[in-house]
Amino acid sequence: MRFADALERLNARQPEHMPGPSLDRIREIAALLDQPQLTYPSIHITGTNGKTTAARVTASVACAHGITVGLYTSPHLLSVTERLSICGQDITEAEFAQEWQHLEPFLQLVDGRGFGEVTYFEAVTALAYLWFADKPVGLGVFEVGLGGTWDATNLVDGEVAIVTPIGMDHVAELGPTLEDIAGEKAGILKPGSTAVFREQEPAAAAVLAGRAAEVGSTPRWEGEDWEVEERLLAVGGQAFRLRGLHATYEDLYLPLFGDYAVHNAAAGIVAVEALTGQPLHDDTLSEGLAAVQSPGRLEIVALQPSVILDGAHNPAGAAALAEAMRESFRWERLHLVLAVSANKDLAGICAPLAPLADEAYVARNESVRSAEPNDVAAALGRPAAVFGSVAAALAAARAAAAPRDIVLVTGSLFTVADAKRALAAP
Repeated sequence: MRFADALERLNARQPEHMPGPSLDRIREIAALLDQPQLTYPSIHITGTNGKTTAARVTASVACAHGITVGLYTSPHLLSVTERLSICGQDITEAEFAQEWQHLEPFLQLVDGRGFGEVTYFEAVTALAYLWFADKPVGLGVFEVGLGGTWDATNLVDGEVAIVTPIGMDHVAELGPTLEDIAGEKAGILKPGSTAVFREQEPAAAAVLAGRAAEVGSTPRWEGEDWEVEERLLAVGGQAFRLRGLHATYEDLYLPLFGDYAVHNAAAGIVAVEALTGQPLHDDTLSEGLAAVQSPGRLEIVALQPSVILDGAHNPAGAAALAEAMRESFRWERLHLVLAVSANKDLAGICAPLAPLADEAYVARNESVRSAEPNDVAAALGRPAAVFGSVAAALAAARAAAAPRDIVLVTGSLFTVADAKRALAAP
């Protein structure tokens, strides 16, 4: 089977309307495949912002320590193959097609069992379960797609769980209250597991603590059991000291920007400590951190003028982005290119970003859920040029920018993907 054929069949599983919360389909698939997700230990990661950074750091640090790690993240930017990797190497198109050929008959069986058709995300998750077992890996690191309790990744044992900060996002699916959202995310905690908790709002922390006590999961709280003791800006990233579960690690360097990135990276390090039950080797830890990349998260993709891509898509993410920009970068004028999904809190996203911008360019991204540019402009509350595509907005911003300016492209990972395609075009 060719990758193009596999991709076409996978894409046909994008539902017009998402089915209600259920693990029935993914459980049926896993049972038919003889539970591949249970053939390796796993670290399971949820939260509202910072999941991908925590997941990438967890995987990179564990790989540096000699563990063969399968990493599953979502969404992707340009190709679904970005979602599955082993120690930094994405699944090849040939491997993806081969695994799909193995998997598809089982998907078709489950399609006919009365639970509804297997969805796109369920199919890719099942493929990750299967590919990791086939390699085989010594550890699976799984980022939740949405929520936790009903997410297709929630069939893993999750010997260690990470919960990054929980905020008000995906309210229609998980809400309406912060407690409701926290309850959904707390559903990944398994009996006997270790739960690495980032700092949380009190309401969310109470829910997480209750779930941990209920299932017998051992909580390890940021600020109590582990903490970032010092953080300094450095060329191309930042340096920090971490008091972990089993040791204090000095002079660590992370090639990412933003205070939140360090704290989410620290959670990943602590998760590996929790899994191994011992201190990590200093030089090996540094090697693992140095290899970390996080595409679409304060990613510098061009210079003179600098073009920075960030997938911030909710108020907390936008506020963290604005803070990180002010801390980590200098510019003469900032050109803000913004395209946001219509189901997001436009005002909440725009409020921290608008003061950054000397010039604003609003656009539609290629998602069917993209907000109308005029609505985004209204939410910004300041003059903005309106474009029909991110590519057009980005071109205009780059044309207007001087060498010492910055072009910041944000509002959604769909927006980031559009920008990447535009920059790669001949």
